[in-house]
Amino acid sequence: MRPQSAERGPLMEITSYAPGTPCWVDLHTADPGTTAEFYAELLGWTVQDTGPESGGYRIALRAGGAVAGIGPQYEPARGPTFWTTHLSTDDVDATAAAFQRAGGQVHVAPVDVFDAGRFAVGSDPTGAAVALWQPRRRIGSARVNEPGAPCWHELATRDPERAAEFYRELFGWEVVPQQVAGTDYRLLRLGGREIAGMVRIGDDWPAEVPPHWLAYFAVPDADVAVQQVTALGGTVLTGPLDIEPGRFAVVHDPAGGVFGIIALRPEA
Repeated sequence: MRPQSAERGPLMEITSYAPGTPCWVDLHTADPGTTAEFYAELLGWTVQDTGPESGGYRIALRAGGAVAGIGPQYEPARGPTFWTTHLSTDDVDATAAAFQRAGGQVHVAPVDVFDAGRFAVGSDPTGAAVALWQPRRRIGSARVNEPGAPCWHELATRDPERAAEFYRELFGWEVVPQQVAGTDYRLLRLGGREIAGMVRIGDDWPAEVPPHWLAYFAVPDADVAVQQVTALGGTVLTGPLDIEPGRFAVVHDPAGGVFGIIALRPEA
């Protein structure tokens, strides 16, 4: 696990994402308002409702910059709910077509999101849901790698070899195996930068856990954050545990949305 990379401007604000880079996360849940209150308390967000014309979609702000979105469920949940990682692209229509040619499925065809951008949603050949984002007014998360902001994205799949082949073909990602806490882990690199990770779903995982992308948010102190999660009605699934980049845990919010938190070491 490593913090994600993007081009930075003044005051730690992100100015652009290279195509193929994780750039945005959002959560679709049964009660966006109550769920937003949980994350606002935990991560220090200010959450803005963008109005009925956008279906009640909410934008989470940290230090004045948009960092994530929360909206209503597309349909009744069919198992664990995860934050959706969005991958940046210069042309979402062309990328969605390439997505299908490479063996993925497109579930939401490319569509405009007002003047913010254009997006599509699909699943890779191993079944993990992921979105594509073509930026216009909104590039994605305006802040990363600091408390309250996204800092890492991790693909969990039962077939990492097939997933690696797919994303390599689609975005040119390089896959670098390594050991993390005794687990076979794969770092995903784009242009020499570590942008995400991948782990195999093994026999020791609960059978009901589907392939998924897991979003991590940075926190100042993982142990304090875990205490806050439980105090706010969430549940701790894993950790806190120490790894090279910091101390992390995997948790879910009171509505069941699964995500990671990590206190990054300064040198990370």
